[in-house]
Amino acid sequence: MSAATFIKTFLSHPGQVGAIVPSSRYLAAEMVHWIEWPKVQAVVEYGPGTGVFTRSILHCLPPEAKFFAIERSPELAAVVRDCCPQAKVFEDSVENVAELCRQQQIEQVDAVLCGLPWASFPEPLQDRCLSALMDVLRPGGQFVSFAYWQGMALPAAWRFRRKLDEYFSDVHRSATVWRNLPPAFVYRCRR
Repeated sequence: MSAATFIKTFLSHPGQVGAIVPSSRYLAAEMVHWIEWPKVQAVVEYGPGTGVFTRSILHCLPPEAKFFAIERSPELAAVVRDCCPQAKVFEDSVENVAELCRQQQIEQVDAVLCGLPWASFPEPLQDRCLSALMDVLRPGGQFVSFAYWQGMALPAAWRFRRKLDEYFSDVHRSATVWRNLPPAFVYRCRR
């Protein structure tokens, strides 16, 4: 059911989803691998899609830590709520993350894990989303996102990569996750 919903959402809003199939559990494992989970008190997920990353986050999340996800698609938000009933999922834009944090009584976020299709966003939207992120991410906080290798042929993907250097003090790339369709890598950024 979740894969069908994902494909339907991709076909109706390709710029919002950015892929035709959900991410693999191998990419999810790479996404959560770098986060300093014992130190985490608040985590936000951007664009949970079908909940592949959400499940991994919840598995690693310390019991006392706060967590919520932001998903624009009502259909995909419903899928995440079904597969991860313990997760709070807001149907909203990540541009509103500061307000959502206030609602959840979160002053600063330790980590943001992101499944958004950055390369498909126009540059002003990238800037608004990254600026909103920086408003809530604590100094030294971690930001993790991923990109598909074939997408790196697009100028927008390189523009986003340069933006990461503008917003974060430290940016690294993981090894390729070959067991994902298409193959991907993870950006690991620190404020």
